[in-house]
Amino acid sequence: MNPDLELVHTRQDESFRAWVHDYPHTVAKWHFHPEYEIHVIRESSGKCFVGDYIGDFARGNLVLTGPNLPHNWVSDGGHEVAVPSRDLVLQFSREAVQRMVSAFAELGPVLALIDEASRGIQFPDRLGLAVAPLIEALCDAHGARRVALLMTILDELTHCADRKMLAGPSYDVNAQRYMSSTINQVLSYIRQNLAGNLREIDVAELSGMSISTFTRFFKRHTGCTFVQYQNRLRLNEACELLMCTSLGVTDICYRVGFNNVSNFNRQFLAQKGMPPSKFRALHRLNEPSAHAQKEAA
Repeated sequence: MNPDLELVHTRQDESFRAWVHDYPHTVAKWHFHPEYEIHVIRESSGKCFVGDYIGDFARGNLVLTGPNLPHNWVSDGGHEVAVPSRDLVLQFSREAVQRMVSAFAELGPVLALIDEASRGIQFPDRLGLAVAPLIEALCDAHGARRVALLMTILDELTHCADRKMLAGPSYDVNAQRYMSSTINQVLSYIRQNLAGNLREIDVAELSGMSISTFTRFFKRHTGCTFVQYQNRLRLNEACELLMCTSLGVTDICYRVGFNNVSNFNRQFLAQKGMPPSKFRALHRLNEPSAHAQKEAA
């Protein structure tokens, strides 16, 4: 079975992404992405799949995966068993690490570590249990605190000699053979045309399916409907524009692909629990005030 592409959304004002998710979840499946990933299991046990590796996992399972290496964790009982906050995930690009190493030569060992991750690296569960609180803190941290936590996590991994390579040495990590699958072509097409007038019937036709067949196909692979998936990507982009630009809410609404402001506000409220204007105002609480900046000068 071909793995599905995960589109990792990293904000413009951040260099990496840290988050926690429940099980089952739309990304808790056989999937891949171009980013490196540090993955820690907080609760449950089951089977771990990385490339051609299959093994057992338990609480504290800590794995570093390289770019486009397929992976998945299936808890005992499968998707019938709910495990809240099961997974802690830290995702970053090679470019982000290279920029850090260019700035601080002391981080050279980190580059050597991720070079080993093409086949996946498993660390002892005791290290996973030690690192888990750091990733949890990272999920809510801001500014320099995020960078300090990331450095601490990477330092723990680079100094751990007890490592186990997972996928076999002959395993072929070739994203192009995955990308040729229909679902990954569909996801790429949605991403590339997000701001346009995307209609499910048109994407179904491009995929060579009837609308009813495509609807079932898309839900099976993503865990949500076409419109839900499309809106989620658009709202992620809207959040980034609210945080990183001074564009008005109306401008942002149309820029990310919504065709009316009322629907945009309604969808934003449903997903974020607040209107866009309040989201922007609360985010600005993280910014130093003009008075504080003047005092610092």
